[in-house]
Amino acid sequence: MYEALVHHIEKFITLEPSDIDTLESCLHISNIKKKEHVLKEGQFCNTMYFITKGCMRQYIINTKGTEQTLQFGIENWWITDYLSYHNHIPSHFYIQAIENSEVIAIEKPVLESLLIQIPKLERYFRIVAQKSFGAAQMRIKFLFTMSAEERYHHFNNLNPEFVQRIPQYMLASYLDFSAEFMSKIRAGKIS
Repeated sequence: MYEALVHHIEKFITLEPSDIDTLESCLHISNIKKKEHVLKEGQFCNTMYFITKGCMRQYIINTKGTEQTLQFGIENWWITDYLSYHNHIPSHFYIQAIENSEVIAIEKPVLESLLIQIPKLERYFRIVAQKSFGAAQMRIKFLFTMSAEERYHHFNNLNPEFVQRIPQYMLASYLDFSAEFMSKIRAGKIS
């Protein structure tokens, strides 16, 4: 049931059979329906989500009342509001399922206990956080250095199967342009 997470962890560290038993005894699977939120702005984020099936996103609602997608998550990715989670402050974000999704939800007290029982998990979560931070830095770079069309083609080339799973307006907001502009790019009408 928890093989996907154990396999992901073992890409970075080696777990003993007793570590796996301890880990699995603390976990549970949650099913999140399409369009369901696991976090809304103003709530306290006390959970990290490892996606075993499906697709989720993190977004804000900007001053114009428009949704702006900041991050997507698919199978074998983690998604959470790290600032709210670590600092116990109200979240500035929403986290929503784009598809019916299955996640391993780890509450903060459970994770803190696991990190004491299995200290090498600290290394795993450090690597995950560094990879997440690096991806966020590259996204910011692309927003500042690429044209809208270049951002679309770059994202599409890196993640062609992913692009098919995401509603067009969400992808457009992630790439920081309108759904109308996205339609023109996909139709090849941008010169």
